[in-house]
Amino acid sequence: MKNVLILSLALLAPAAAFANQEMAQKKNCMACHAMDKKLVGPSYKDVAAKYAKDKDAYKKLAEKISKGGAGVWGPVPMPANPQVSAAEAETLAKWVMTVK
Repeated sequence: MKNVLILSLALLAPAAAFANQEMAQKKNCMACHAMDKKLVGPSYKDVAAKYAKDKDAYKKLAEKISKGGAGVWGPVPMPANPQVSAAEAETLAKWVMTVK
């Protein structure tokens, strides 16, 4: 039974990662960000690498997703995203932190 549970969780993990990438597309995040290259904003890979050692990074990122921010990645500000709920912002931030 334990092996079945482990296998089930292993199969669901990629689906969850894809679901969050899908959310990023639906919430227009991909208009400015890409997985592995800079567009208007930094790549998700670069964001994850920059904050990799910060255990509370997802909280900071969720706030930036919601409220916007400026100065961390250069002169172009990130606008606020009122179409993203607080729960969605946290989900997206946690997903960004998993991008390798």
